[in-house]
Amino acid sequence: MACLGSYASPLMAANPNTRDSAFLSPLHPSILSLSSTRRRFRSLSSPYSSRTSLPRFTVMAASDSTKPRPLRIMISGAPASGKGTQCELIKEKYHLVHIAAGDLLRAEISSGSENGKRAKEYMNKGQLVPDEIVVMMVKDRLSQPDSQENGWLLDGYPRSLSQAVALKEFGFQPDLFILLEVAEELLVERVVGRRLDPVTGKIYHLKYSPPENDEIAARLTQRFDDTEEKVDGNATKEDVFAQIDKSLSRLLVEKAASETVAA
Repeated sequence: MACLGSYASPLMAANPNTRDSAFLSPLHPSILSLSSTRRRFRSLSSPYSSRTSLPRFTVMAASDSTKPRPLRIMISGAPASGKGTQCELIKEKYHLVHIAAGDLLRAEISSGSENGKRAKEYMNKGQLVPDEIVVMMVKDRLSQPDSQENGWLLDGYPRSLSQAVALKEFGFQPDLFILLEVAEELLVERVVGRRLDPVTGKIYHLKYSPPENDEIAARLTQRFDDTEEKVDGNATKEDVFAQIDKSLSRLLVEKAASETVAA
């Protein structure tokens, strides 16, 4: 079962800087009506201004305000809840930028960025990376042009109230928060059968997604955290995605209608 919660966005209101009621046609916010400005031109000091009227026609003006803002989604779930699978399906259909906090942290460390260096100092000491460092990494990634243009899917973050509040203060608030809930006994079955290929990094499952051949099977390892006591996704992956897809599709329609009215 997937629990879906929607959030109102402060960005859904029309931008007052993009509107000029004196020049906008009532037909559509992106249509400039020249006939509506006739009175302004008559006041000019031209000898023909009192006798000549402007032709009646409209000019279609390109307006970014008519394009719906891309989706901003957060998804969370326990280990083996199927979160990774759902992220792939969502990304494939909605073309969102997939941002996983764990992958982002490793990438920052590998690149030697300032945030990455600070995080590595804590990790080398066996300490947790402070929220302020991870939040800045996530903030910087969400601010990248591809995330702003295509929308984003934030995977497994925030994990605490303080992290959520910090992101909100930076202006990042989701249109939808997806929580994958799976019965504990099913999580146990999924986790204890999960295996990792250390060569490719691919995840297998002894029952649901076995390795393709004996060579791969021989080198598979079990992750240290794939234990029963660490466990806390009931339907099939297709059914789970169907629930998510229905909510996202409805959200897109609602957002488009809302932004059209606001414009």
